[in-house]
Amino acid sequence: MTSAAAVRRRVDKFEDRRRELADAALLALADLGYARTSLRTIAEHTKFSHGLLHYYFADKVELITYCVRRYKEACVQRYEGGVGAADTPSALAAACADGLAAALEEAPLMHRLWYDLRTQSMFEEAFRADVAEIDEGLQEMIWRNVSAYAELAGAEPNCSPSEAYALFDGLFQQALLRHLSETPEALDDFRRGVRELFPRLVSRASAG
Repeated sequence: MTSAAAVRRRVDKFEDRRRELADAALLALADLGYARTSLRTIAEHTKFSHGLLHYYFADKVELITYCVRRYKEACVQRYEGGVGAADTPSALAAACADGLAAALEEAPLMHRLWYDLRTQSMFEEAFRADVAEIDEGLQEMIWRNVSAYAELAGAEPNCSPSEAYALFDGLFQQALLRHLSETPEALDDFRRGVRELFPRLVSRASAG
C-alpha cells in the first residue's frame, strides 16, 4: 500500500515540475501573447518538448492561466511587502505608487499578458473562473491599501472595493500602454496619479 507521505512526494514533485515548465514558458507567452501561441510554439521557445508540456498541461489555456496566476501572486507578495511599513497617509500612498510602478517597469510584457488573458476571457469561457479569481485577489489587495490609507487619515473610504480597483487598474493599464510605447514620463505620471488618487477615495479631502 502506498503511504500518504509517498503520495505527497509524488504530488509535490509533479507540482515542482509544473512550476519549472511554467517559468520557462512565461517569457514566450509574454512575448507572443495568447493568439499567437500553442503548446507547440511555446515548446519551440523553451528547452522542453511539446509532449512534455502536454503531459503536465492539458492545453494552452491551462498553461497560460497557471503562468499568469503564478506571476500575479508573486507580484502581490512583493508589492504588499513594500507598503507594510508606511505609518502616514502620504507615506502609504507613495509606497503604493512606487510599488506598482516598480512592478510595471520590472515586467511590462507579463502584465500585457494578463490584460490579454482578461480580454480573452470575454470570448473564452475556459478563462473566466481563473480570471475572476485573479481579479478578486487584486481587488482585495487594492482595498486593503485604501482601507489602510483611510485609517491612517482618520477617514472612511467613500467608494466600494470594485470602484477603487477599477480606478487603480485603469491607471495601471494606461501607464502600461504608455510605457510599452516608450513614453518617457509614463512611470512618473503613473506614480503621481496613484498618489493623487488616494485622498480622493476617502471621506475627508484634507486626508493625507
